[in-house]
Parts: sequence; C-alpha cells; structure tokens
Amino acid sequence: MENTASSIPSKMKAWVYSEHGKPVDVLKLDSNYDVPQLKEDQVLIKVVAAALNPVDFKRMLGMFIHSDSPLPSVPGYDVAGVVLKVGSQVRTLKEGDEVYGNINEKGLDRPKRSGTLAEYTVAEENLLALKPKNLGFIEAAAIPLAIGTAYEGLQKTALSAGKSILVLGGAGGVGTMVIQLAKHVFGASKVAATSSSAKLELLKSLGADLAIDYTKENFEDLPEKFDVIYDAVGQSERAVKAIKEGGKVVTIEPVGELAEPAFRFILTSSGAMLETLNPFLENGKVKPVIDPRGTFAFSQTPQAFSYLETGRVTGKIVIHPIP
Repeated sequence: MENTASSIPSKMKAWVYSEHGKPVDVLKLDSNYDVPQLKEDQVLIKVVAAALNPVDFKRMLGMFIHSDSPLPSVPGYDVAGVVLKVGSQVRTLKEGDEVYGNINEKGLDRPKRSGTLAEYTVAEENLLALKPKNLGFIEAAAIPLAIGTAYEGLQKTALSAGKSILVLGGAGGVGTMVIQLAKHVFGASKVAATSSSAKLELLKSLGADLAIDYTKENFEDLPEKFDVIYDAVGQSERAVKAIKEGGKVVTIEPVGELAEPAFRFILTSSGAMLETLNPFLENGKVKPVIDPRGTFAFSQTPQAFSYLETGRVTGKIVIHPIP
C-alpha cells in the first residue's frame, strides 16, 4: 500500500449524512472529512471494500434515533481493508495486516460516527480478524455483520446436530449465512428456507434440503413443524404456528410485539467469532453471497442504498473500490 503510517492524511473522502431521511436524499459526499483519531485499543484501517446493511438505511431514516449517535455520521458497519496504524495497546494486529470485521460491537448502542463508507475507519482490535486467505476484499467485506447475526441467533436457539430449522428470508444477507451455518457448522438434520421462485436454486446450492416458494405456499400450512425457526424478514407471528412444541423462534426484525416463543436479539460483534468461523470460510464450506448486481463504485453509494431498500437484494451489496 502506498499509505504508510507516516503519510496518513488528515482529511478523506466519506459519505456523510447530517439529517434523517432517505439515503438518496441525505447522503452527501464530503471530500474534506476528518480522518478519525485513533484510540489506544484501535487500529486505523485503509478501507478497501465495505458492505451495506439494512441497519444503515434504517439509521438514516431515524428509526433508532434514541440509541443512535449524534449527527453528522458516516454510515457503514462492515469493512475489509489494510491496517495502517495501531494504537499503543494493540497486541496482535500490525501495520500491513489484511483484516475484516464489523466496526460496531453493539449495532444500535451509539455506533461509531465514522463508519466504513469512507477512505479510512477505525476499529477496536477485538472486533477484527485476519481476512480469510482465500477471499478477496470484496468477498470478505460481505461477511461480518451477516455471519455474526446468523451465528449468534443460531447459538441463542441452541440449534444442534439432529435438529431441524426453517429460515424465513433465506436469500437475504443474513438468511444465506443462516442456511450455511445451520448445515455445515451446527449440523442441522434438515434445513428448510423460504424465498421467491427465482431464488430457490440458490437456497439449495447453499445447503437447504427444502426450498419453499413463498409466492406459492404458506410455510405455516406445511404438515412438517420445525425445532428452530430463524426469521430474517419479520414474520414471527406466522412462524410460531410452524414450530414444534419446545422449539424456538428467533427474529432480527425490530418491529412489533412478539408472540411466545419468539424472541429478538441485537448482535454483539467480535473478532473472536470471526476467527472461529474462518476455517469454514477458508475450506469453502461457508461462502459469502454477493448480489448479481453486486458491487457498486464508491460514487454510486446512494444508488446502492436505493437498491438495498427494495428488499430484493440476494445476499449482500458491496461498495468497491473505495478511493
């Protein structure tokens, strides 16, 4: 990298919003934004690629205003990039390391104001892991928040070998990871998942034993019931009708009251969790899924958000290259 610790600029290009509203209206490109200051337990990262997540546009819309950070803010959680500088308390990472991670430990509890949709960002060492050797930066950027949300949700349901699972929204960023982790990491005996007609083959390729076309059948009318249901789309009221007695429904959608036995959680990110899953990424058992429209240039970030807001994205959208 041409940047060394001694030549890090004080200003950078970043996408910034200073008011709430639709991303296409409120996101502005600032070419003179301050490079974030490094704390002792953090590293400065040259961002190579950054993925978009629904939480980004929901924050911009003001949905989490009571727990959000003050404006102005640079959106972005997922990052893949190169360590340029390390804080005095950083023990394992060093300059030149290729890393990836979600820079916010608690996604909705005062997230960083200087996110990943910028040339540089900072993150605590304990939120990062070395990039899997077999993956490029674009693929690595697509992983952290989605795989963390999938993994923690499955842990909280106590999914284990021999149990069955139904994934609602199997073709989305989180859903594609839930299918793969349930099958290849947690050892589920049967994985079912819902999607639209065009995405059924994708679900099967990821490890789904049963791919359900939600445009043609209601999953709760199936004769089969499931030990675990992972709801990535906000259908927990219907999900509780498809659960076995003693089973668990986990949802990540922050809307409405939940019917028993459904529960909601908000991700706690860590580099240790990524390190646990790196072997499955490196042996190809678990793969990032990137939408066919896939990567958007840094200058196209508002348009990328508009596509994400349609709810039709398969897997993830990644911003690359970043100047």
